[in-house]
Amino acid sequence: MGVRGLEAAVELAPGEARESSTERGHADDQPVVILLGWAGCQDKYLAKYSTIYSQKGCPVIRYTAPWRMIFFSETFGIRSLQTPARQLLELLFDYSVENRPVLFHVFSNGGVMLYRYIIEALHTHKPFKNLKVAGTIFDSAPGRRNLRGGLRALATVLLSTNVLLKYFLLFAFATTAVVLRILLYPLTRFIHESHYDALLKAPSRWPELYLYSEVDAIIEASEVKHMADARQQLGVPVKAVGFSDSAHVSHMRAYPTYYSNLCTTFLSDCVGGSPP
Repeated sequence: MGVRGLEAAVELAPGEARESSTERGHADDQPVVILLGWAGCQDKYLAKYSTIYSQKGCPVIRYTAPWRMIFFSETFGIRSLQTPARQLLELLFDYSVENRPVLFHVFSNGGVMLYRYIIEALHTHKPFKNLKVAGTIFDSAPGRRNLRGGLRALATVLLSTNVLLKYFLLFAFATTAVVLRILLYPLTRFIHESHYDALLKAPSRWPELYLYSEVDAIIEASEVKHMADARQQLGVPVKAVGFSDSAHVSHMRAYPTYYSNLCTTFLSDCVGGSPP
């Protein structure tokens, strides 16, 4: 924890040292999985998803951006998530796993906002241009500027907060979001494009898997499906799987075996073209 000042957890495969070694055997071939948590996600919850990949011998990096950045910095158009996005990619070099394929597993809009800047860094920063991304899994994301869903998400994060502070923050978020991200968006989009619009035309072309729910109260299924269709039209290999009754970021809890199989099958399909 706390690598590079990030509250990131890094799980290496059994027997792997932090320093590079020429005699790590087959573990060297396994992809690196980067989990990007939802707003307010505790690491103990994200760690449950790590197991899917660590059982396959994959190193896993887990990180959840601070909720203040997700709900306030981004709403104000402050690109504070750019820094952790780059630091996460630098971790691949720190742990000498930069030559392996990378899979991103992204949760809700909190993970998507961070992922948006990771894509930007991958395409604009020279050290990152040689990284090999195998694919991306989106769990309960991405969604558009859905104020009601955003308020529900923030209210969940603030459950244990002082009641007065909670309602002040909810009011501040709602007011700012309405003014900057809805009423003034025709103007502000030139200064700070929404994460949804940025992802619609992102330059990445690696495979994408969308896992969504028809009853998600925070991210509307129609918005995930719209994204999947738009990306497919750009030539991105896309698969979308809808759940009929699982709540927001709760698909694995409702269908653990099915969910794990979807993730591991997608991973092996993405790296299938790599040498064994």
